[in-house]
Parts: sequence; C-alpha cells; structure tokens
Amino acid sequence: MKIINTNDANFKAEFEQILSRAKTDIKEVSSIVTQIIDEIIEHKNEALKTHIEKFDKWVVKSDEDLQIKPSAMKEAYDKLDTNLRSALHLAYDRIKAYHEKQLPKSWMDFEKNGTILGQKVTAVDRAGLYIPGGKAAYPSSLLMNAIPAIVAGVEEIVVCTPTPNNEPNELLLAACHLCGITKAYKVGGASAIAAMAYGTQTIPKVDVITGPGNIFVATAKKLVFGEVHIDMIAGPSEIGILSDGSANAKYLAIDLLSQAEHDEMASSIMITTCEEIAKQTSIEVDEYLKTLSRKAIAQKSIDERGAIIVARSMDEAIELMNEIAPEHLEVMTHNPFELLAKIKHAGAIFLGQNTPEPIGDYMAGPNHTLPTGSTAKFYSPLNVENFLKKSSIISFSHEAIQELGEACALLADTEGLSAHAKSVRVRLEN
Repeated sequence: MKIINTNDANFKAEFEQILSRAKTDIKEVSSIVTQIIDEIIEHKNEALKTHIEKFDKWVVKSDEDLQIKPSAMKEAYDKLDTNLRSALHLAYDRIKAYHEKQLPKSWMDFEKNGTILGQKVTAVDRAGLYIPGGKAAYPSSLLMNAIPAIVAGVEEIVVCTPTPNNEPNELLLAACHLCGITKAYKVGGASAIAAMAYGTQTIPKVDVITGPGNIFVATAKKLVFGEVHIDMIAGPSEIGILSDGSANAKYLAIDLLSQAEHDEMASSIMITTCEEIAKQTSIEVDEYLKTLSRKAIAQKSIDERGAIIVARSMDEAIELMNEIAPEHLEVMTHNPFELLAKIKHAGAIFLGQNTPEPIGDYMAGPNHTLPTGSTAKFYSPLNVENFLKKSSIISFSHEAIQELGEACALLADTEGLSAHAKSVRVRLEN
C-alpha cells in the first residue's frame, strides 16, 4: 500500500490527488440519465420494462411482475436461519432505538402581548427508498433507510431495488417484511429514481427519495431534486483512519480493506504519526488481500485510491483528515476521546480499537447512509429529519398587531409592496 510523508517534496500534489478521490464526471452520464428520466416521464411502465430488459436482463411480461409481493417477503422471512433472524431483529431494535432519540418536537411559545409562535413537525406522506442490488445486495441498507422513515411516522414507504435476472435477494425480502414494507418494486438505476420522482402506472410518486447508488443513481437524484426532496448525493464508500504508535497494525489493515472490498472506486486513507505503524500496516494489507473473497476489487481500490500518510504530529494528522472529511473515520489512538473535539468533518466517527467500521454498518444503531467525497463538511448522515418537514405557526392578538404592525408596514413600504403595507395598516385602523 502506498506510503507518503508530509515532509515529501511532492506531498501537496499527492494530497490534492487524494482530495479529488470522489470526483466523478456527472457530465459524462448526464445525457444518458436525462434520456432515461424523459422516457419514464413519457412512457412510464413501458419504459421501465424496456430498461429492465436492457440493464437487468429479464423480460417483464406484465405490470404485476414489477412488484415484489408481500407474500414473497413473508416467505423469505419465515425461511431465515434462526440465528440470522435474531441478528436482523437485534439490528432493527438498535437502529430504531437510536433514531427515536432524533425525533424533533413541535412547540409553541406564548408572548405577553398575545402573540403565539411555534413550529409544527409533520412527516412526509410518502417516502421512496432506493436499495442497491447490483454487485451486491444490501439488506442492511433497507433497515437503515426504512427505520428512520418509520420512526418519523411516514404513512407509505416505497422501495425500489434492482433484481438482475429477476432474482431478488432473499435476505432483503426478509428485511422488507420485518420493516412492514408492502410496496417494493424490482426496478433499479436511474429508472427507479425517475419512477419514484414522477410516478408510473405502478410505482407511486413520492415526496422524498433516500438511499445510495452508483453514478447513474446519484446523477438521477441530482436531476430530480426539486421535484422531490433527496437525502444526499452519495459516491463510492470511503474510510479514514487516524492512528498513533499504540494502534494494532492488523486491525488497521483489515479496517482499510473493509471499505476497499466494496468497490474499485472506494477510498481507504490512513494518517498516522508513527512511520513504523505505517510500514507494518502496509505489509498486513498485502497479507490480508490474499485471503479476501473480493480480492480483485479490494486490490484495485487500494492500488488506485488507497494511501497511508505519515504526519509530523497528531494535530497535523487531524488537520489533513478534516480536509478529507471522510465518510467513516476511525480514531485508533491511545486516548481517542481526547481528539474528538478537534474532529470537525466526518460522516461517522468510530472511537477506539474495539470499534471497527463494520459494527456501524450493521449493528451499532447510527445510520450507515453517510455523506461521501468531502460532503461531510456540510451534509449529515441520513436521519429521521430527512423524512420530516416543519411548518411555522403564527398567531397575533389585537394587542400584538397594534404593537408591531406599523414597524412591519414600514418595512413593506421600503420594499415598494403597498398591498403588504395596507394589509397590516387596515387592521391598525380598526
């Protein structure tokens, strides 16, 4: 694994290359995605059938074939191995408990002059969840997207997932049953995003779309934003690790590979203050690679988008990591909590040697749908509020309008909005 040092003469150029890790040419696929969206808008189900035959390699004979029946979900759930079912329930309960703590409250404030101001929090009517199913199927992503919507109180949840060769993932179906999903469709890619954004004869139009996907899905979400709300535009998976001389090189190596095995474009970056740990970790990465089931994918990711940086101090290491703003950040130092206040930008922060990133993917409770490509500087993880909206509440008494009305009308006058001003003053006359 490549090791670079902040003292190197060409470090700045090397680091700029790391920062550009997530730059994907949306322009390159925008015309293709725009055409897909236009076809869905115009031809609806017929376009879906054509796209499925082209991309997922099976023929949709009727509109009913697009839907995954709830009976199939229950059957998959009933067939689950006992231990696997228990693990799925444990994950569900932990994710639900965590997200219940995120629920914002409606509130009202009463002023002495009779003014009532407040906020009403309401769930969206219908949420669309995109669950990947190409190179791998992710039942855990179903839990992470569905549970916040359930906790928010969304009345109707719609799931779209690609099913190559018309073979749905059984564990994904079981997870749908556990979450009470009744509307799930065998549709993937940009077609699924367009179908949920605009609606077809079979797939209803939703209010918000969440969930990760490839460049075509990300581009489609960007293009339909405004027609519907979206959670974020997520790119390839990534991990950042901060370590010092106390870290275990075996832990560091396998944690770097835990993201590299996702995708050839995944990014695994470690910044350490210890050159010896850097060398040991690089050796361990090579050893672990020999044993991985997805060796070719992980190898390409590590070779092209992986790096170990040796920093002069932990402050420098943190400064660099804040600039990277990784999706997942592990802090593998002697006392990780001491560094927490200095960490400004990361999707999820994993503290200590017993907290590997995969525990967050499946079991810890916080959401694993996270901002990537440095967008953790301004995006948050998927959460309950993605499925909620807030309405302002305003009520003025006679005393309140008399007290504040003229100042309000004056501001309206200065903006040249005479009807605004008159709307207030007509009440002052009375």
